Amino acid sequence: MSILRGRSARELATTVRDGTLSSLELVETVLERIEATAELNAFITVIGDSARKRAREADRAADRNEDLGPLHGVPVAIKDLRSRKAGVRNTMGLAPLADNVAEEDSIVVERLEAAGAIIVGTTNTPALGHTIKTENRVAGATPTPFDHDRSAGGSSGGSAAALAAGAVQLATGSDIGGSLRVPAACCNVIGLKPTFGLVPERAPSDGFSTHSPFFVSGPMARTAEDVAVFLDVLVGQDSRDPFSVPRRKTDYVKATDRPTDDLAVAYSPNLDLQPVAPAVRETVGDVVADLATAGATVDTVDVSLPPYEELSMAYVEQVGVFFSSFAQQLAEQYEINFETADVEETVRSTIALGTETDATAERLQNVPRTAAYDGIENALADYDVLVTPTLTTPPYGKHLADGYPTEIDGQSVMGVPTDAMLTWVFNLTGHPAASVPAGLTDDGLPVGLQIVGGRFAETDILNVAAAIERVRPWTDHYPGV
Repeated sequence: MSILRGRSARELATTVRDGTLSSLELVETVLERIEATAELNAFITVIGDSARKRAREADRAADRNEDLGPLHGVPVAIKDLRSRKAGVRNTMGLAPLADNVAEEDSIVVERLEAAGAIIVGTTNTPALGHTIKTENRVAGATPTPFDHDRSAGGSSGGSAAALAAGAVQLATGSDIGGSLRVPAACCNVIGLKPTFGLVPERAPSDGFSTHSPFFVSGPMARTAEDVAVFLDVLVGQDSRDPFSVPRRKTDYVKATDRPTDDLAVAYSPNLDLQPVAPAVRETVGDVVADLATAGATVDTVDVSLPPYEELSMAYVEQVGVFFSSFAQQLAEQYEINFETADVEETVRSTIALGTETDATAERLQNVPRTAAYDGIENALADYDVLVTPTLTTPPYGKHLADGYPTEIDGQSVMGVPTDAMLTWVFNLTGHPAASVPAGLTDDGLPVGLQIVGGRFAETDILNVAAAIERVRPWTDHYPGV
């Protein structure tokens, strides 16, 4: 790990271009680290031979003084869901697709490779990305490197664990309820859910599937600067995505240099929505206090949202329809009978949520969804960002069978995923949001702080992420790295 430790993705690309290090050296180091941390099950497929081949090509380009892009020769991991690389297994965490091979690159993979990145493998995800624990019948469960009995989160848990373990500098994730931010919180890394349409996304047969609730792909890394570099590679319109928007003249990397005393931050300990464990609330509160000490304007605000029961039902019904239609498309494409196939019971129950909801009921859930959007907009009106805890609890048990907490801060909860996180609200409203490390509990478990911005205000999120990184550095707080 010595040649990777302490270097940003930009620095690694520079070392390859100037010949200080070779891309092949970086790839070999990464492959060794993946093998050394295999107990995490962070990867479903490792493509060492392909990565070595592309690394040699990157090195030859450097020898010719050719610049392949901002990620020239930098190893990257991709989530084994919608980030598809032609010729590589694309299981989507489903046992019936354990031998499925992607026929074409996804847009995200195209953009990564066009920027010079070297894809080293695909990371673990729950089947269909259906929940916030990463466990499946293809690769098993992925724990957080901080406690191997607790989950890396989901559904981008493999990517988050790989980053925390120092296996890669950058990894892709996707998010329909917290799947970038929840694993980031569980693994002490950063996951950014961009504004809907900013990063093009296209399912092969359904270009309109991502809007209800908002499903997006996004970057994951250990530092704010690396997330900014990664985001810059991914953004921009693509005609294959009917919702994608043109690239803006935005310098995401420069955004990480904004002075802390220029920031206005609204803080909500729980979105006025649900209970938060004291260890989480106190850790996040300490970060907020440190931001204020460093010069930021920080105010605790009320957030006017519909009641938890009403708003969570809106999310559950709409996300259920998303997953049931996703499963139906896969069933037809790959001849899978989800009632009898070798899939987890939680997959079947998630699919059933959608099949039991009629179209009119699903559309009517846009009423509380709109009220939530208005509430967040009001909370942001006088501030750059709104910050909250990412999860309401520390990382939970890693197995699907372990369930979720049924009591938080002395209050009984239903023991369902929405109880454990404050992320899903922003997949209903479409606001961009990131989770950044807030610190560790007394038991050494990671806590995430969620940063929410206005639409297309990723620079504001990166401003605050970088400010937190300056006042509470975390890059040395990884076990075994």
